[in-house]
Amino acid sequence: MDEEFRSLTHRLADEAGESAAYRGLLATEDHEELARVLIERERPLWAREIAAFRLGCGGDRRAFETLVLLLNHRDPERCVTAAHALYRLGDPRTPRAAAALATNTLRTAYALHPVRLLTALRAPESVPALISTLSRLLGPDEPHWRVALACVEGLGRLGDARARPVLEAALPHPRLGPAAEAALGSLPTG
Repeated sequence: MDEEFRSLTHRLADEAGESAAYRGLLATEDHEELARVLIERERPLWAREIAAFRLGCGGDRRAFETLVLLLNHRDPERCVTAAHALYRLGDPRTPRAAAALATNTLRTAYALHPVRLLTALRAPESVPALISTLSRLLGPDEPHWRVALACVEGLGRLGDARARPVLEAALPHPRLGPAAEAALGSLPTG
């Protein structure tokens, strides 16, 4: 059992009340049963999350929409497991969806995990989305500095020269400056 799945099962045990339905979703190997959970009415969120996680990690694209919704959830732990499953899913729609969530100005408070997922994916959408998100988070009183920091770190890992101007603009920011300097050092010269 992988560490993310173990974390998911422990986190949701109380929410699910250790019910028979909870144990059944953890034990089943039937992808059709898991897929039904995603579309049946009145299923609790914990059940949908387990089903989507298991399907996503198993490469079943029917989990995509549910995982994207969970990636944008207010609960950071749900975002972490959704990002993990989306990365494992390998669906070609994932980078575009993560970029849309990361750049959505109305959802900036929930953009941390989409930003991290974009970095991990290393997709063509990754660098432009991180640059766009970071650019609007460089104001002096920006409350979402953790998202900005994740963008700086991600741009450093991606090592794309297009990030140079926005990383230079991040240098004077006390919370971003050291990471921006390190990220600039990872960019190609010339």
